[in-house]
Amino acid sequence: MSNLPPLNTETIWAILDDKLDDATVNQLLWHYLGYRYDSLTAQWDTSLVAPEWQDEYPQPPDFLESRPATVKLTRSIPAENKQMLKEKLGFKGYKIGEFGPRQTRRATAANWLLSYLQQANNKKE
Repeated sequence: MSNLPPLNTETIWAILDDKLDDATVNQLLWHYLGYRYDSLTAQWDTSLVAPEWQDEYPQPPDFLESRPATVKLTRSIPAENKQMLKEKLGFKGYKIGEFGPRQTRRATAANWLLSYLQQANNKKE
């Protein structure tokens, strides 16, 4: 997973605009949640994963296919960061009739990653 795109606003927009494939979106989420794949053992290393994720998801979930995993992701976004896509990026949402569960889950993924990025930047300051 070393060939992931950088975590920045361009990547967030690529998720929202469906320019990044689902596998890459999942890999970004897994990476920033702390999941690491060990090719030597062919198993997931969860030592960096928060206990609340490790317990429920010892293997990283497919966030774009799993409603429960996406709900958990949504709930893990701090309240003050829930509207970041709109407030920081000016994202207006998807048009009625042009979105379904997959787009909603991609928006959740983008919001979680943007929240993660904001929190990481705050720690640097």
